[in-house]
Amino acid sequence: VYQVFETVAKKYDVMNDSMTLGIHRVWKDLLIHKMNPCPGTLLLDVAGGTGDIAFRFINYVRSVRQRQLQRKLKQHQNLSWQEIFESYQKDKFNSLGDSQVVVCDINREMLKVGKQKAQHLGYSEGLSWVLGNAEELPFDDDQFDVYTIAFGIRNVTRIDLALQEAYRVLKPGGRFLCLEFSHVSNPLLSRLYDLYSFQVIPVLGEVIAGDWKSYQYLVESIRQFPPQEELKAMIEDAGFFKVDYENLNFGIVAIHSGFKL
Repeated sequence: VYQVFETVAKKYDVMNDSMTLGIHRVWKDLLIHKMNPCPGTLLLDVAGGTGDIAFRFINYVRSVRQRQLQRKLKQHQNLSWQEIFESYQKDKFNSLGDSQVVVCDINREMLKVGKQKAQHLGYSEGLSWVLGNAEELPFDDDQFDVYTIAFGIRNVTRIDLALQEAYRVLKPGGRFLCLEFSHVSNPLLSRLYDLYSFQVIPVLGEVIAGDWKSYQYLVESIRQFPPQEELKAMIEDAGFFKVDYENLNFGIVAIHSGFKL
């Protein structure tokens, strides 16, 4: 698995757009909206090497922070222009309200791509990158408010260990969110989806990334991944409460959610 992502890292974003017709961007936006982070949230994004979730998190928190600042200034209509300007300047330098996102990935090449994207897009505040294994995270207990893993959990060797580690590093009251390809319930759509997955995606991998085998593996890993109810039970077994899931696009992907109480 490591070799697969070492190979595809530089073409990972292009292939995601090609394979999903760009819909993966909407799925990731929905994950962030479901999280609904507020300023001060400490997020751990596992297997997030290219930064897609981290950048969305930063944008969302900045937007919330900006609205808070605007409401604050509206409530003080009697302030002078100078006082408003000074207040705005002070809060502008803390645009995330002490929020932090830590991106953890086992693959150096994926992290390298993510760091390059962050530099190119101008993300630096509240963002750090850590090389680490989802099954043995290099973090203390009870450290994060939210744990996310998007399109990564099906690639870990032991899903149960990764879930236990997610539980360990979350604070009491912390939230687990997993975005992953899942199982389509509609029989007709399922057949069409299989046809597309096995006949088209490896061809795209060969044409765009020059790598048939890696994308053949990715398709097979989706089919071998536990269905929604089975994954829900695994998350509950790891200790999480109020576990549920939301199917997107008829179950092509699902967002699983749980809380550490």
